[in-house]
Amino acid sequence: MALVAIGLATAGLVGLALPHDTRIAVPAGARAGELDLRACTYATEAGDLAADCGDLVVPENRDDPGSRLIALPVVRVRATGADVAEPIFRLAGGPGRTNMVFPMASRLAEHHDIVLVGYRGIDGSSVLDCAEVVSALRGAADLVGEEAARRAAEAFAACARRLTGAGVDLAGYTLTQRVDDLEDARRALGYPRIDLLSQSAGTRTAMIYSWRRPEALHRSAMIGVNPPGHFLWDPTVTDAQIARYAELCRQDAGCASRTDDLAATLRATAGEVPDRWGALPVKDGAVRAATLWGLFDTTSSAAPLNAPAVLDAWLTAAEGDPSGLWAVSLMAELVFPGSFVWGEAAATGLIDAAVVDAYYAAGGDPGTILGGAAADFLLAGGLLTDVWPVPPDAVAYREPRPSPVRTLLVGGELDFSTPPGHAAAELLPTLPNGEQVVLAGFGHVGDFWREQPGAGRALLTTFFDTGVVDDSGYRPRQVGFDPGALSLPALARVLVGVLIGAAVLAVALIGWMARRVRRGGFGPRTSVAMRIVAPVVLGLGTWAAALLVTASLWPATFLGSPSIAVPAMGVAAGVGVHLAAARRGRPRRAGLPVLAAALVGSGLGALVTDGFPAAMTALAGATLAANLALTVLDVARDRRAGPVPGAPPRISGPTEPVAVAGRSTPRTPRAASSPARWTGW
Repeated sequence: MALVAIGLATAGLVGLALPHDTRIAVPAGARAGELDLRACTYATEAGDLAADCGDLVVPENRDDPGSRLIALPVVRVRATGADVAEPIFRLAGGPGRTNMVFPMASRLAEHHDIVLVGYRGIDGSSVLDCAEVVSALRGAADLVGEEAARRAAEAFAACARRLTGAGVDLAGYTLTQRVDDLEDARRALGYPRIDLLSQSAGTRTAMIYSWRRPEALHRSAMIGVNPPGHFLWDPTVTDAQIARYAELCRQDAGCASRTDDLAATLRATAGEVPDRWGALPVKDGAVRAATLWGLFDTTSSAAPLNAPAVLDAWLTAAEGDPSGLWAVSLMAELVFPGSFVWGEAAATGLIDAAVVDAYYAAGGDPGTILGGAAADFLLAGGLLTDVWPVPPDAVAYREPRPSPVRTLLVGGELDFSTPPGHAAAELLPTLPNGEQVVLAGFGHVGDFWREQPGAGRALLTTFFDTGVVDDSGYRPRQVGFDPGALSLPALARVLVGVLIGAAVLAVALIGWMARRVRRGGFGPRTSVAMRIVAPVVLGLGTWAAALLVTASLWPATFLGSPSIAVPAMGVAAGVGVHLAAARRGRPRRAGLPVLAAALVGSGLGALVTDGFPAAMTALAGATLAANLALTVLDVARDRRAGPVPGAPPRISGPTEPVAVAGRSTPRTPRAASSPARWTGW
């Protein structure tokens, strides 16, 4: 039974470890422009909707007549009502993010098909993955700084060489070719004209579409508008946005009680960011970069990294408690490196290469509060333009162009990523049929979709249906500074408390098990249960202790590294299974084979996935391997031991009467193969 259970669980791990390449493929004999559709459903916040799914075949580089073909996924969510108007093609933000996830499609699907076309380099048969960049960022002492920039630049260069060597034509991954992909999809689906709904980085694609193919567009709505030149966040603009927050802070009783001038307090604290919270390091560059991301969204729905939370963390640090800043830097270190398809992010962002080069040639950050940390992180400190091919058509789209398309620009007053002032000053004057709506108290696009969704739906549907801009459903949003019950300092304490608690629980468990072993061990059923429970409790506790020690002493080590999880899980599982195997009436087994098997199983389990999930599969592998080794040893020892001395021979057939206290009692004779006692090693 043990072997069957271990075999089934191991088969599950092996199944997870097998390659699961979900990339679509170019069908044999396919030609450019072909789109093969089949009926499907698409998941939205209102449930599954009827849809058509398929693959669009396009050239990898339309400027090369001999270019290979690639395939892109296409989903058309069918309109749910009558009087179907122009379809809405949706363009997600990023860069380096998929275009195939849009649960809010149900809000707009009553009179419109909703069409999603995969982004080349992310969603299709050719993906610009850069594991080299992820590894470099995870191995740096901080996400931002000279060392991090150098490591990232070298990694981008290595990734570009690898992709090129594999036959990828990096010159084909441009926004203009993405626009041509959308055009191919429009024609293949048979739509004379379409509407565009874009957000953040996706608005740049919408602009280029309107400049290149205005006759194909009916209306275009852009949320969080990013005009040419603004894939680089200007830190002086960020300072201006912080000054606006300082004004709001003076109007808020809670915030005003903590600081006379929010901007001045942030500047003073940023001048001397605490380098540690107790024994745990606070990484300056990661804090600054993640703070900008946190300031994108003003609402609690974006917790734990939102504007109220990060501002509270900075004010708490100014009061002498840097725990919140430690939480900010930890989240950045764990999440940011693996959050982007880095090759596509580079290819998209470098359409603004001229602005990037000019910024860094002028010295970069002029001395702002947060510095240029966020831009440095995404652009390898300005070195990206030297190591990744700049899109050949970047020069053609450095400045906004006039477009006759009816266009709606939507921005949040407090949007740190795409400030609405950029769109008002640079893009709106080029749009004779354009209007802008600035939402008071709102931040980036997350706020648009999460806050006052009814007003947002009315704004978009009315615009797409009639061309009228109706923002009457919106009410000014009161900006708050209360981070809620789980502030970043509180989150830091909870996290550290859980880690310490897990370590203490593991110590307590192993102490209890050791005492039980000295008193004779466990009963059969308890032993079986403990062989499952003990490795889990001990593994998690040992890993928790290892994380705290590693974070304190070796801050450049990625906390999701297998170098931490594998030995912690292996040793803990091996010791736990070894102690749990000690049973009453049977001497304790020596644990070296079990420990060795657990370490091997932990290493193999860590190969199943990446990052922190790999720690869980390492624990599963260690537990299975330790129990397998113990079971195999039991079988081998029993066979070597042979019959128990003095046991009666094996008897087949019916039972025989045995005289007990003057009466006959049936008894089945004990089999001659009963196991002998094993005296240990």
